[in-house]
Amino acid sequence: MRTEYKIFMGVALFLFGAAAVYGFYTAGTGEHVEWVGTVALILSGLLCSMCGGFFWFVARRIDLRPEDREDGEIAEGAGELGFFSPGSYWPFGIALSAAIAGMGLVFWMWWLLAAGLVMVILSSCGMLFEYYSSTRQPAEH
Repeated sequence: MRTEYKIFMGVALFLFGAAAVYGFYTAGTGEHVEWVGTVALILSGLLCSMCGGFFWFVARRIDLRPEDREDGEIAEGAGELGFFSPGSYWPFGIALSAAIAGMGLVFWMWWLLAAGLVMVILSSCGMLFEYYSSTRQPAEH
């Protein structure tokens, strides 16, 4: 986790620096600062800071992983990483319902937006609880 927080914090610092340069540059070339780009860069930096802060918070509470140590070997990271679904149709359902909600937002049809958001919630729950039902269980090795 130490590697991840260093990457996110580095990107956040770059975005904050880019926001300062962008704001200064747009103020010098025109009569005012171009606020949309400046705010977008600042918000992007805050988002990266939030992710980096989370990884830093987690990294302090867990032991060093092999990829975080200078003397870590590739073989130390071998083993089972977890269960990954071999084939699920729920991501397609989430994408379709998000597209419907997006169309409702673009054309400002509140009923289509509401239906799409309900479909996003239901399809997300379907993917989350896919292997908790008694009808379908993951294959045993």
